[in-house]
Amino acid sequence: MSGGLLVAGTTSDAGKSVVTAGICRWLVRQGVKVAPFKAQNMSLNSFVTREGAEIGRAQAMQAQACRIEPTALMNPVLLKPGGEQSSQVVLLGKPVGELSARGYHGGRQQKLLGTVLDCLAGLRSTYDAVICEGAGSPAEINLRRTDIVNMGIARGARLPVLVVGDIDRGGVFASFYGTLALLSPEDQELVAGFLVNKFRGDVSLLEPGLDMLHGLTGRRTYGVLPFRHGLGIDEEDGLRVSLRGAVRESAVAPPVGEDVLRVAVCAVPLMSNFTDVDALAAEPGVVVRFVDRPEELTDADLVVVPGTRGTVRALEWLRERGLARALASRAAEGRPVLGICGGFQILGEHIEDDVESRRGHVDGLGLLPVRVGFAREKTLTRPRGEALGERVEGYEIHHGVADVTGGEPFLDGCRVGAVWGTHWHGSLESDGFRRAFLREVAAATGRRFVPAPDTSFAALREEQLDRLGDLIEQHADTDALWRLIESGAPQGLPFIPPGAPA
Repeated sequence: MSGGLLVAGTTSDAGKSVVTAGICRWLVRQGVKVAPFKAQNMSLNSFVTREGAEIGRAQAMQAQACRIEPTALMNPVLLKPGGEQSSQVVLLGKPVGELSARGYHGGRQQKLLGTVLDCLAGLRSTYDAVICEGAGSPAEINLRRTDIVNMGIARGARLPVLVVGDIDRGGVFASFYGTLALLSPEDQELVAGFLVNKFRGDVSLLEPGLDMLHGLTGRRTYGVLPFRHGLGIDEEDGLRVSLRGAVRESAVAPPVGEDVLRVAVCAVPLMSNFTDVDALAAEPGVVVRFVDRPEELTDADLVVVPGTRGTVRALEWLRERGLARALASRAAEGRPVLGICGGFQILGEHIEDDVESRRGHVDGLGLLPVRVGFAREKTLTRPRGEALGERVEGYEIHHGVADVTGGEPFLDGCRVGAVWGTHWHGSLESDGFRRAFLREVAAATGRRFVPAPDTSFAALREEQLDRLGDLIEQHADTDALWRLIESGAPQGLPFIPPGAPA
């Protein structure tokens, strides 16, 4: 067989990534050979495959749900915003240039439809089923003509469509009906039905509304997924916590030692791969929060300056906010600071950037003996090494090339006192290294913190993916869902006016 399904949503953040991953994990547990797919992703959270291709982290997470290695075919087009109106276009894992939103939607996007359909066909020839994720809403009527990720890919590949709605936001019935009613008759033929996400309360109270929705649209609801805390999946283009909110990846056990460690993450503009701190948040006794004011660094045991798609812009933001002075004071006092990727570059002496910001020479914070020059070719690698006596794996995604002129070696970067810097994303997911690093932080701050000896980040990720699979298995009509994947949308679905405007 070569089954398929497109998981669309009434809005961004309706739960498409969660539902796609959950369906993938449910299917693989049934012995189905399955792969994820997202034709076009807009995200600053990305990942590097083993062949050196850059794709969205959500698709890498979904590949893990399928228990397969991620590849560029799973996310052929990745857009990485560099400002309000422009993005870097990554095609089949490699950057091919910068485009304005108007330039991309004005013609370039539609030309990529053949490429994404070829990638999807390649996956469908290899796997029993391919579960595709849409983007935003399929009813973006201003963008439908050039769409390649929602109804464009559904029409091109004849995929049945399941529309997910976030009932926690309210208005889910109107959202379902309105989404359908703004699609053309040809698009509506493929919309098989709906799935309610993030429901709280007694499902029996919702069922009359679902019956009425079926009467109004001729389409059934394939499941009602309950609200669950701490699913911890990798997001695309937004923080899953509000600024200054604590990150909680799972039910965190009490600290092993007498103290907790407080980690403050500077919420720099165009922050990328903020998932780097997820492994810290999974540690018992480690509290992680995002901050944007210097006074919020005062009680932090560790400050992380994360990656960013706009290194120079983030550097200016740190200075404007007074955070740069606070970081310099911390370094002078021997209080821990960790810079990752763009954050590492910011901590250096100076930056020569004629690629990203085109600002030329810019002074860094001068906390590490590093000089950075921006290359047009992007570094995309999956390095392995050793630090603090432990094996470490990570991945690199950057244009900046660091010339380290001093300090102690630390992964590909360096350390001076309690200030560390590296280009390696994901290094803290290596359990032994993370524990060793946290012991260093505790020693530098005088905290009686002890890392838990048995925390496995990989095992926690697997548990979270199994929980997503459980949501589908326990709260969706899996028999009907399987028929949809195997046979496509039901025939004779009614048209709901007015349809898409001409």
